[in-house]
Amino acid sequence: MLDLDFLNNNYQDNRPASEIVAESIAIDILTGVLRPGQRIIEHTLCDKYAMSRTPIRGILNQLSSFGLIRLIPNRGAFVTGVTERDIDDFFYMKSLLYPQCVKWAIERITTEEMAMLEETFDFMEFYTATEDFEKMKKINHGFEAIIYNASHNAELEKTLLRYDFFIRYANINIKYPLNYLPAVLEEHRAIFMAFKDKKPDAGYEAAQIHAYKSMLRRK
Repeated sequence: MLDLDFLNNNYQDNRPASEIVAESIAIDILTGVLRPGQRIIEHTLCDKYAMSRTPIRGILNQLSSFGLIRLIPNRGAFVTGVTERDIDDFFYMKSLLYPQCVKWAIERITTEEMAMLEETFDFMEFYTATEDFEKMKKINHGFEAIIYNASHNAELEKTLLRYDFFIRYANINIKYPLNYLPAVLEEHRAIFMAFKDKKPDAGYEAAQIHAYKSMLRRK
């Protein structure tokens, strides 16, 4: 059985505290809570997250490597954020990498991973039918995360997960069309059927179509 704890409101996040805090700060930047140009005060973060300066500085270095903040010697950390052009670029880069990821995943997926993908798609159909938008967004991310993992290429998986994270939170206020859920379901169905039929080229094409339509929905 696929572990879908992320759909449970009582889900316990067992990741290291530093990873959770880094994600929290990144979300604040991407959603505009922390504005471009704003200075980030270390001791404020220490107080807010009950952490010492050493791990906070490590987190700031990580966020700097992602381009979300700028570290200026003798001045401190300042929010860089992401622009609309940055997000467009993330969508475009994903559109180039995702089809290849799907193709490799179809070629390399294990029996256990395929079972996870199939069960996730079943949930996708269920939550589309019940028009549960929030659950569907989580399921959609889970569906693609399984594919990333099934490509068995750690660098590709890490890159696509980072693009998805930036896209998800920077577009948090996007207005989705009324037919969004059934449209995305059918796009994912085409990808899923390529896995079922073990057709890497069909999966590549279906992933290209989904990535292109995802870019159009942002406009």
